[in-house]
Amino acid sequence: MTLEFVAPFSEYRFMSRALVGCLAMCVGAIPVGVFMTLRRMSLTGDAMAHAILPGVAIAYLFSGLSLFGLTLGGMCAGLLVALAAGWVTRNTHIKEDTSLGAFYLISLALGVLIISVKKSNVDLFHVLFGNVLALDRDMLLLLGTICSSSLLLLALLYRPLVIECVDPQFLKMRSVFGAFSHFGFLFLMVINLVAGFHALGTLMAVGLMILPSAVSRLWVETLEAHLLLSLLLGFVGCYCGLLFSFYWDFPSGPAIVLCLGVFYVISLLVGKKGGYISKITQNKHYTG
Repeated sequence: MTLEFVAPFSEYRFMSRALVGCLAMCVGAIPVGVFMTLRRMSLTGDAMAHAILPGVAIAYLFSGLSLFGLTLGGMCAGLLVALAAGWVTRNTHIKEDTSLGAFYLISLALGVLIISVKKSNVDLFHVLFGNVLALDRDMLLLLGTICSSSLLLLALLYRPLVIECVDPQFLKMRSVFGAFSHFGFLFLMVINLVAGFHALGTLMAVGLMILPSAVSRLWVETLEAHLLLSLLLGFVGCYCGLLFSFYWDFPSGPAIVLCLGVFYVISLLVGKKGGYISKITQNKHYTG
């Protein structure tokens, strides 16, 4: 029985590479996802995931499935949308969520248009929706590089990000690093989403960032515990999703995200910090 949980990763190299790639993405992306949920930017992450689509599509038209080309195209598109939305917010009366939503819709429409121009788009379909079971050595090296860079930049931005979660107005008034930390955080989102689309696709990558953090918020209170539990949940979700993908022939990306989704639904019911049963128990205690 135990072998069934270990054999796929010990006997098949593509499964072990998939697991290593997923763990690397978790280490880089999930801490960013924690701050996304704390700053109420979960939907911003979804918008940024779609914003990289035209860059990936354009890069595909010119360079095919070149790893460097697709990465550069997605990163340029995501950063361009983030900078454009930030500039509009700071120079007009349009709020950031509105400007980001507008640019995200424009980017999504442009990406779909570019894809439709290319008649043979089967390979691009796999890139956009991910295939974590096809990770090779170069892809793992890229994921490891992005993960390491993300952790380093997050360590530099950690203090201002924590302050901004607690009191964003204080950071704006008292520190010159407010704008720097904001755009630095958007950069973190972009590079982790670009790493994620190589393995899970643009539509699934944001799920790995948001769902572990959403689950953790229903169980713990401190930031340190939030980060650690989110990482653990991400590891378990990736492991279980890959097993389901191997034994039941499920698409690997959706299987991973759905495993995390199951954790979220269970936590909504029984979570100690705001779950449904916990709130009912508290209400009965107060009324009694």
